[in-house]
Parts: sequence; C-alpha cells; structure tokens
Amino acid sequence: MAELIIAGVGGQGSIRASHILAIAAIQDGLRARVGETFGAAMRGGAVASHVRIGEEVYAPLVQADGAEVVLALEPLEGLRNAVKFLGKGGLLLTNTRTWMPVDVNIGRASYPDMRAIEGEVEKLGGKIIKIDATSLAQQAGNVRTMNVVMLGALAGTGRLPLSAETLKQVVRENVPPKTVDANLRAFELGFKAVQER
Repeated sequence: MAELIIAGVGGQGSIRASHILAIAAIQDGLRARVGETFGAAMRGGAVASHVRIGEEVYAPLVQADGAEVVLALEPLEGLRNAVKFLGKGGLLLTNTRTWMPVDVNIGRASYPDMRAIEGEVEKLGGKIIKIDATSLAQQAGNVRTMNVVMLGALAGTGRLPLSAETLKQVVRENVPPKTVDANLRAFELGFKAVQER
C-alpha cells in the first residue's frame, strides 16, 4: 500500500499529477483512489490530492500521519500537509521554488525559509528531498511541466509500487500532444535529480 499527498497551489498541476499516478497504478494491476481538497477555489489557492495505491484500497483520503510521501509542488503547502499527514519515516519531496499562497499574499500567514521547513520535517521523524523542479521544467522546454518533473523525482525515490516506465507511458498519453516531448524530458530530469543525490 502506498499513501501519498500531492500538495501545491491552484494552477501548478497537482490534480493532473495525482490522476496520472492513479492511472499508472491501475495499469500496473493495482487499485487506486484519489481524493482532492481545495482551499480558496481559485488559481493560487491551496490544493492537496490524496492518492492511495494498493491491492485493496477503498477510502480515498489519507488518514492523519498516514502518508509515506508528501509530494510538494510548493514548499509551504508541502510543509502544511506534512505536519498533518506525514507518517514517521515518511518523505517530503519538495520543489524549492516558492509560489506565494493567497494567505501569505494577503498577510494572514508568513513564509518560512527552507531551513525551518527542514527542521519541522525532522521533528516529525521524516526525511526531506529538495529539488528545483521549476528550473528543471524550464530546462525541459516548458515551465508548465514542473508537476511532471516532480512525478519523475517521485519515481526516482523508489517509493512507488509501480514502474517508472508505466508512469512515463501514462504521462505520454495524458498531456497535450504538443507538450509530450517536453513532459518526457521533464520526467527524466526529475528522475535523475533524485537518483544523483
């Protein structure tokens, strides 16, 4: 059983990433359930997708302290979800590039630096891997492929019960045709970024 949260802000592609992950799991013969939670229902609002993969999966939402991985497209949203959902020994895999959430922009919250985020994850008994997925997406030829960079990085951690090849095939089939090459490059760059650590 794999239990994950994909966290970000509206417009970053976290929902598409969660659906790609679930489709890949099903193609590899597993069951998958996806549930989404939204903050402000607008671009820039908090978004978290719960993804549960395994032989027998029924409920779509990850329980508190039940996530093995929090995949964060945005660091603060990653921390918020890690505090609530990351289990002991879990992994926060985060993009380092910030995208100020609405509540930070309007002054209701402050933005912690990356060292503070690392410290909080350590207190939770978890591990953190940071990559600049936004730069890797630019290198792949399309900044909007950042979510796929993160999926490639997730595959590179070895924490998924499904093959990287299946995941890549599902990416190929579920992104706009004109962006297939950039998305596949993005996946490979994310995969290598974690493998080379």
